[in-house]
Amino acid sequence: QVQLVESGGGLVQAGGSLRLSCAASGRPISLYAMGWFRQAPGKEREFVAAISWSGGSTAYTDSVKGRFTISRDNAKKTVYLNMNSLKPEDTAVYYCAQNLYPHLSWLEQKHFDSWGQGTQVNVSS
Repeated sequence: QVQLVESGGGLVQAGGSLRLSCAASGRPISLYAMGWFRQAPGKEREFVAAISWSGGSTAYTDSVKGRFTISRDNAKKTVYLNMNSLKPEDTAVYYCAQNLYPHLSWLEQKHFDSWGQGTQVNVSS
């Protein structure tokens, strides 16, 4: 099992930027795709972005394309989510998760078996 710890959340004004980090310990993350999800108040947790084991492939939900960038540093066992041009609707708890597979073939939540505790992102208007 891998332990995931997110950091970097906070309060930012609309149009601002944040960089989330997900630090892993235990099982290496280098063999698996990684993802970011978010859950806004009163809503279900949703997919945000994912990156393949090598970093060569990425996927994003439509609402963040062009604004968010997922990346990874396998040597540091860390995954990042750079968020630019933030909007109030990006307000949520952001979770990092490890996929069961190395590529981006399966991105439903049931295909992620390890989750962090989340970090809160608040975007004010």
